[in-house]
Parts: sequence; structure tokens; C-alpha cells
Amino acid sequence: MFFGLNNILKKILPTGLFYRSLIIVAAPTIILQIITTIVFLDSIWIKANKGLTRSLVGELKTLSDIFTGEDLEQISYLTEQFKYNFDYVINIKKDEELPTTVRERRYSPIDRSLRRELKKVFGSSNYWFDTVKYEDMVEIKVKSNDKIIQILFPRERIAPSSIRLFVFWITFPSLLLISIAIIFLKNQTKPIINLAKAAENFGKGNFASGIRPSGASEIRKAAYEFDRMAKRIDRHLKQRYEMLSGISHDLRTPLTRLKLQLAMLNQKDLSVKMSKDIDEMESMLNSYLQFAKSQAQEESVATNINKLLSEISSEKNSKSFHLDLPTQVVLVGRKNALKRCFNNIIENGLNYAKNVYVHTSKSTNRLNIFIDDDGPGIPLNQYKNVFKPFYRLDESRNLNRAGVGLGMSIAEDIVRSHGGSIELSKSKYDGLQVKISLPL
Repeated sequence: MFFGLNNILKKILPTGLFYRSLIIVAAPTIILQIITTIVFLDSIWIKANKGLTRSLVGELKTLSDIFTGEDLEQISYLTEQFKYNFDYVINIKKDEELPTTVRERRYSPIDRSLRRELKKVFGSSNYWFDTVKYEDMVEIKVKSNDKIIQILFPRERIAPSSIRLFVFWITFPSLLLISIAIIFLKNQTKPIINLAKAAENFGKGNFASGIRPSGASEIRKAAYEFDRMAKRIDRHLKQRYEMLSGISHDLRTPLTRLKLQLAMLNQKDLSVKMSKDIDEMESMLNSYLQFAKSQAQEESVATNINKLLSEISSEKNSKSFHLDLPTQVVLVGRKNALKRCFNNIIENGLNYAKNVYVHTSKSTNRLNIFIDDDGPGIPLNQYKNVFKPFYRLDESRNLNRAGVGLGMSIAEDIVRSHGGSIELSKSKYDGLQVKISLPL
């Protein structure tokens, strides 16, 4: 039971920290004001209204009994006393019937209390009242023998206080306090939101130069430690990139000398075989360097994906490469890294298939890029392995025949650094489909 209720509350309640904090602050205030209002209306206002109404109806009963007497002089005297002491306006109307039009308000506590007391004293058909016609007066007509007694008296006789004024003083302080709470909560949650955005951007490879700690001491400490961590990771990636670049550069010099020495050998068969080994080593060094560059710092810019794919198509200049770009899509990302990612996958397709088809689709907040080919495909149990660095498939489809097994690993790393995902499946052309999903 409690588990089901917990799930319902999770669906109803907001997920953001600001709104949850606002509920924690505002809910007790609102509940307290509701309880105060109910207690006031039930224990003070309604009971006071009942007492005033009962007293008023008692006076009207006394006045009605006076007019049943025979002494006109006494009737005139007492009527004047009622007018003077109780601020009544009294009119006697003969040969007239009570109005049939109902002028009372159905949901008004004043009308409901007045109707109850008049019915108790005069019966259900011997009275009529109107609380709507006059702004500050209430009109009551009571049947006494053959006469109709019309009484007008101030509304304040049966209304102990202004309910509107009470509602105003209940509502206004609550709104004021909640407004102040909103301002303070905004200032407290803003540093957390900024820290979350910085972490998200850092996860996508956008290395921030620095984070300005603000807010409470705990949030400042978290921001400070995150900034230190981001700088350490950034420094580590730069060192790795510089190390791999340095190794690749240093190894090219002896490889070049070996090539020159092989060219001078008289044994041509041996020279050709050794030259192939040296070319393979150079290819490996280039792959290492490309992998290092994929980790290097690059600024994110607004990139037109259609133009980027069209640029790759122009560079390939192949009739086997087919583009289907229905809509223009602009994505904020690292342009060179994205180009390297698409190029690695497309190059694999062109190497091992007759045709490569690229199609894009756009949803509310995602961009999907489908790269299909009609090649031999990849076994289902090898889908995860092809993303491992230096992994080679069997000869039926060796994705890294010209490399060392880093192409797909680089592509996956670039996609995930942009907050996206990459998936493999069987293509409708009986080859391989690579689906790249990137957030807009």
C-alpha cells in the first residue's frame, strides 16, 4: 500500500530541487492558514453570527407580539423605542401578501443562519427576507395577523466582521512569506543548477576554464572540488595526448632512416617485405595519433550536420555513398571530432560494402543518424567487441583491415563525449546499421 502511494507521489510531485524545496516551505504555511481559517469560521465567526441572528430574531418576535395587542398608544410608543434603540426602520402594511420571490443566497452563512432562526420562530410561511437588495441594510417582512411588518436594519447587526478583510489578512502575509522564500530558494538552488550544468558540459567534453563557487558553504566546497577534479582530468588528457604525439613523432624519424637504408639494399625481395612492415608500423602510429586527437580539447561550436555530411561525401567522391538529409539540423558540438566519427564509420562501410546509405531524422530533443550498408555485416555476438580498442574481427569483415582496431572505439568515444549513444543492428540492406543518437 505504502509502496503504491510512494510511486503515485513520485509521479505527482515535481522532480526539480527548487520546486521540491518550495513545497517544503510553502506547504506548512498554506496548511496552517487553511486550518486557521476553518477554526475561525467554525468557532468564532459562524458561532458569533448565530448568536447575533438569534438575538435579532428574538427582537423581531417581540415586535411582532406588540402589534397583536389592542393598545395603539402602547404600540406606537414601543415602535418608536425599537426605532431609536435598535436603529430599525419599521413599516406596517395592511392588505398585502408576502413576496414569493426568493432573494436569499444559497451558500451564504448569513442567509442560512437567518433563515434557520426565522423558520424556528415564525414558521416556514410567515416570513420573507432580502440580503441582496441593499448594500448595508437587510430587509425582513413578517406576517402578524392581517398585517405585514416590514423591518429594515443595518447589516452589521447579523455580520460580526468583514469576511473579506479576514481573508485578505490571512492571504496577504502568506503570499508575502512565500515570495520571500522563493527569492531565497532561487539564490540557494542557482549554484547547484550551475554546478550540474558544468558537470554535464564537462561530461560532453566541453572543458570549462573555471567554476565560480557560490551559495552555501557545502555547495561552494562541492563546486571547488569539482573544479579541481576537472582541471586534473584535463591536465591528464593533455599529458596523454602530448605523450602519444611525442612518441609518434619520435618513432617516425628512425622509421624514415630504415626506409632509406632499405632502398639501398641489393636484396629487393627482402627490401619489399621489410618496407611493408615499416608501412604497417607507420599506419599504427597514425592510428595512435588519431586516437589521441579524439581526446584533445576542442571548442564546441554550432555545426550544421547536413553540411558536415555533405562535405564528407564530397571528399569521398564515391557513387557508392548515398545521402538522405530531409531536414536541416544544427548541433552544438566539436566539429572536427564529429567529422572524424562519421568518417570512420562511413570509411568502414565503403571498404567492406558496395553501397553506404546515410539518413537523418530529428525528434523533439534528439538527432538520429542512420548509417547502413549492404556488406557482409557483423555477427550479433560481436556487436560489443567492435568498440573495444585494438579489437579485430575475423576476415569475413575486418573493420580495421587498414588500421589497428581503433576506428570504432574512437567513434564511440566521440559520440558518448557529446552525451549521445551509438548502437549496431542489422541493416534493411542485409548489412550493418550504425545508429548514432545525439542530444540537440
